Amino acid sequence: MVTLADLRQALASSLETPAEFICQTALNLYKSPQQESLVTQAAAGRHLRPIAIPQEPEEMLAAIEVCLCEDDYPGWLAIADLPHLQPAPTPYQPTPLTRAAIQARLPAVIDFTQAAMAQPNQYLWGGTIGPNYDCSGLMQTAFAAAGIRLPRDAYQQEAFTQPIALTNLQPGDLIFFGTAERTTHVALYLGQGRYIHSSGKDQGRNGIGLDSISDLTDPVSLTYHQQIKGAGRVMSSYLPAIASP
Repeated sequence: MVTLADLRQALASSLETPAEFICQTALNLYKSPQQESLVTQAAAGRHLRPIAIPQEPEEMLAAIEVCLCEDDYPGWLAIADLPHLQPAPTPYQPTPLTRAAIQARLPAVIDFTQAAMAQPNQYLWGGTIGPNYDCSGLMQTAFAAAGIRLPRDAYQQEAFTQPIALTNLQPGDLIFFGTAERTTHVALYLGQGRYIHSSGKDQGRNGIGLDSISDLTDPVSLTYHQQIKGAGRVMSSYLPAIASP
């Protein structure tokens, strides 16, 4: 069981290699120390490192800022969840993958999303742990289940992938949606014009569903078609900044 004192000691002694901890159960990370809005989730087994810890006594702190090691994603972890961490015996070690290796795993990625759709679910902002996901959380978790790491947010996933034309889509490619200013949504292409995604209540299905880039008779498909920005192909597995050459 990890305490605030353990984290402070680990930070103080980690001069060259940042201290890392492993989540023993699924944990929520929040947008702010007030924990008012979920920003992401960490599945059991994921590594995180504390960024900084204020000097206030533990009873005066609600959360500490941490960074998830696999995708460099920051968030605030509730102090109450510290007992669910254990020191990592070794730092997180990413596994580089070639495009050929990724392509061989794409059927498993697609299978994961379809199995997730078969479970009762609803859209959850910040959700990366089943049954409830947000759009990029579903993509990140589906690829991770096949051993492929992606960045967390849709706009980060767009920047990470190789841009491709919509006319060249292959199963396993990502489709991006949003405005001219920002990418706000992502889906996984399945083939034959269909894609799978987790969409919210405002213009989607409040959960995981299928839509089309060619058959626009469904109002949800039509709504998203009007927001398509482009598509991308996953060419590698994400390497955290701290592990990159």
